[in-house]
Parts: sequence; C-alpha cells; structure tokens
Amino acid sequence: MAATSFSGLQLAMLRSCIPSSQRFADAGTVILGGKAKVGSWNKLASVSHVSSVQPFQQSFTSSSLKSEKIVTKAMSESSANAPVSGLPINLKGKRAFIAGVADDHGYGWAIAKSLAAAGAEILVGTWVPALNIFESSLRRGKFDESRILPDGSLMEITKVYPLDAVFDNLEDVPEDIKTNKRYAGSAKWTVQEVAESVKEDFGTIDILVHSLANGPEVTKPLLETSRKGYLAAISASSYSYVSLLKHFLPILNPGGASISLTYIASQRIIPGYGGGMSSAKAALESDTRVLAFEAGRKRKIRVNTISAGPLRSRAAKAIGFIDKMIDYSLVNAPLQKELSAEEVGNAAAFLASPLASAITGTVLYVDNGLNAMGVGIDSPIFKDLDIPKDQH
Repeated sequence: MAATSFSGLQLAMLRSCIPSSQRFADAGTVILGGKAKVGSWNKLASVSHVSSVQPFQQSFTSSSLKSEKIVTKAMSESSANAPVSGLPINLKGKRAFIAGVADDHGYGWAIAKSLAAAGAEILVGTWVPALNIFESSLRRGKFDESRILPDGSLMEITKVYPLDAVFDNLEDVPEDIKTNKRYAGSAKWTVQEVAESVKEDFGTIDILVHSLANGPEVTKPLLETSRKGYLAAISASSYSYVSLLKHFLPILNPGGASISLTYIASQRIIPGYGGGMSSAKAALESDTRVLAFEAGRKRKIRVNTISAGPLRSRAAKAIGFIDKMIDYSLVNAPLQKELSAEEVGNAAAFLASPLASAITGTVLYVDNGLNAMGVGIDSPIFKDLDIPKDQH
C-alpha cells in the first residue's frame, strides 16, 4: 500500500445515497449509512456538527445541542520509538477487504479510513452497477478531500473489486442479470469469484468487513411486505454476510477479524423500518454469534457486529424520516450529540485490532447510548422531571 506512515492509532475523547431500489447500500440499507465529515479528518479531529432539535416536545424546543469533538491520535513512523501513552491500535502489515463501499459516504468508507490510518492495506468490493462511477471518481480526484488521513496523506485503495453479494457463484446468476447492461464489462463479481480473485492477487487477508444491505420494500410495513421483498432483504442484508465469511474464511489469517453492521431495529420496534429489514438485522445478529463460534473454532477468527445509530446518508433517504430519527436520538440519548461516521470507523478499527483479541460474538452499540433508554424522555409525561439536557 502506497499509503500511510502510521503504525498505530490512539483513541481519546475530548469534550468541547444509494436508493433502496438499488441492490446494495453502503453501510446497511436505510439507517445504516452516513456521510463522513470530510474536514474532520484534518489533524485527526472528528467533529460532529449538531443542529437544533426539531420540536418533538415543547420542553425541548428552546434547546440547541452542543457538538462533541472526537479526536483520534496517530503515531507516525518517526515517532515510533518515542514513549507512547495509552494503548496504540496498530494494524500495520494487515490487509482488509471491505464489502459495500460505493462512494465516500457512509460507514464503509469511514471504516476504510480508520483501518488505513491504523496502517492496514485497503481492498474494497463495490456493487457492480456503481463500479464505473466509483472508480472514475477515485481517478479524477473527486474523493481526494474525503481521503485525507491524519498525516495529510491520502488513503490509498490498493484494489477495487466488482461485487454483487446476492450471488454466491455464477450458476446463481439469472440470465436477465448476466445480460443487464449495468453489468456489462465486469467479470468475476460473485462472492466466490471475488474471494478467489483476492486469493490470487494477495494470498490472504486479515480483516473482513460486511458493509452492505438492501431492502427493496423497506418503506412498506411488515404486514404489507411481499414474500419476494422479505426474502430479498434477508438475502442481501444477512445471508450475504454468511456467504462472504464462508468464502473468505480459507484466506483469512488466523487471529483475524470479521465485522458487520447492524441496527437497533433488530431488537426494538422502529416504525417505518419495514420490508423485512428489521428481520434481516435480527438474523444478522444471531448469525454473528453462530459464526463467531464456527469461525473461531475453525480458524481463530473473531466475528462481531456494530449496531450504529442513525446518520444522514443517501441510503437513509430511502425511508424518508432519517432527520426525525436523528432529532429523536439527539433529544433522548444519554450523549446529546450527533453521531459521526468516524466514530463507527474507530470502533471497527478497535474490533479489528489486537486490543479486542478476546472479543467475539458481540453486538457493539455505537449510538451515543440510545439503545440503553427504556423511554423517550421527550414525552409530555416527563415534562415536569428535572432531566439534565444540553442548553448550549
């Protein structure tokens, strides 16, 4: 990798879209996507820009919310021999394959940047119909500002592979997809073929990231979801991870890590998150536990999933109420700040690192603590309680 001079990352806290009709959305269809704040990577500072909360409840309408600054400190080669405070995240010499990166928005891109900043070599798998635009944007420098790493260099992507994770092998692909003009000019894009290509090109990898999903009927209530739409959501959003790990497991180095992205709708009712997507996320979390056992016993691979809070993204616009979900989180979560994609990327870098060597089969919540709340405190019922809230 042309890449980075970083040998590690040190995490510290300082106070201070692809439409749903497309097969895959970077970082999980609908809710699981978010634009990485480009400028926030300069000097390794990740800033969440927070606007005033919409009037969910009168008691909160006068409050604007203070942003938090998340800083990720990196150590360059020149300082490698200097005393290090804290615990470094060092992925130098590791290779990561990230499935589901189609632009510079969302969790997949943010995860790639955090892994790259920690020293990992980056390979990505991009949905076939989006491949030409993605590669063209990379070549023409449209992503250069988004690629800036903490030392000022640009994140390097060693190779981009076409990928459609709905199909395990060429025999699974229907004729209408094979002849679709959006797939013309691309080859070896099924899961099995991509794994074989990566093996041929690089031999092995150390980190596998699943950052893709799709629910073609996501805007429909579950009772109105067709069997076809439901099974499509399960196939693209959960079984695709099983298939990905199955085919990449033989080339994952022992001690490696695999990470996926989920959402709280797997555990709680989120009206509007339909089409079987909540079922798909529940399946993904259940599969994470089983895969952790099987991959752990077979090749000492750790398997975890990150449940991230709502972020604004192209994919999230498919539902149509992402802004309300973010406002709700700002008002009700223990930490009153807007979640940034970099925070999810940093959590993934931790899970992929030796610091998480004993963590597997877990759902890691990166949502400002919203998952821990049993009630929404913006309800009129709580208007007379003395609940601390950010006034700045």
